[in-house]
Amino acid sequence: MRFPIALPVLAALLLVACVAPPRRAPPPPAAPQALPVSTVPERYVSAPVDGDELDSLTTWPAADGSVWLIATAKSAHALVVYDAATGQALRRVGGQGSGDGDFLRPNGIAAFGEHVFVAERDGRRVQVLRLPGFAAIGSFGQEQLRSPYGLWLHETGPGELEVLVTDSFMYGEDFDEVPPAAELDKRVRRYRVGFDQDGRLVADYAGAFGDTGDDALRMVESIAGDPANDRLLVADEYRPRGSTLREYTLAGAYTGRSVPASSFAAEAEGVALWSCAGGAGDEGYWIAVDQLAPLTTFHVFERRTLALAGSFRGETVSWTDGIALHAAATPAFPYGALFAVHADKSVAAFDLGDIGRALDLDPSCLR
Repeated sequence: MRFPIALPVLAALLLVACVAPPRRAPPPPAAPQALPVSTVPERYVSAPVDGDELDSLTTWPAADGSVWLIATAKSAHALVVYDAATGQALRRVGGQGSGDGDFLRPNGIAAFGEHVFVAERDGRRVQVLRLPGFAAIGSFGQEQLRSPYGLWLHETGPGELEVLVTDSFMYGEDFDEVPPAAELDKRVRRYRVGFDQDGRLVADYAGAFGDTGDDALRMVESIAGDPANDRLLVADEYRPRGSTLREYTLAGAYTGRSVPASSFAAEAEGVALWSCAGGAGDEGYWIAVDQLAPLTTFHVFERRTLALAGSFRGETVSWTDGIALHAAATPAFPYGALFAVHADKSVAAFDLGDIGRALDLDPSCLR
């Protein structure tokens, strides 16, 4: 969802509400403090393609040492594969259809091992394909999902995954009416996924969650987790209540905390965890999209406290939906890279080293 809006006035985060034991209580609210928005030039912006309506991104390290950047193209009902080092388009996968290997408005995407998972909003499923050939091996969620959007994958054991899928079903002729509060407890669906000895997909539905109170998840898309801190961040795009990131535990309990709606001038969109070296899981940052024009603003939050560490924008990137963070060093990006969708038509790359230096972030993130 998009609404034109002026550039934001940034405010520091206030951590609100109490967290039920045994989770530690949040620190007291911080005094408001304006922070400047830094400019971090993109390392590249790919050639635009009209009509694709790019949305979400994931990366995958290929056997030859290269890294693929894979994007969902909603209107083209396809996946687009780029060379993550240069932004050059390498191939397109799929087409419109409900069969294996085809898609109906693909949105969320996540790669794990030799598999890539794709949430199809209009297909009402999550399809799984084997890399590097993108051979379709199965799908799940057809019996529960109504409008699947975002994905987050969590390895719970050897060969065992937990897959969380945001389900942003709406009502009304224009699909713009939020469901009754009693139905908002199904905003995130949980699946247990694995593969048998023959490589066949095995998936079981494990229930749904979502708060039904004043801070309920109304319009959901991006989701990401931090197992070391028992935290899920879910982007709620519903601007009448203030678009923000809401915090849940991995078990699906709302903590009562969220990033204040004043943090985002437009819609809270893509969110990714930047885990840094050394320590007990507190080192690092969250990066979240504020979907603005003429330039997207990226907010960087402290991993443990969710306090605002800084914000930046590029010189070109606008109207960003999804992002993907590739923290591993590559020849093109020795400190890792942040990839972002630009204006539905292109993908762009930022060097994590450039971001860290511009915002004076923890040096452990730049090793």
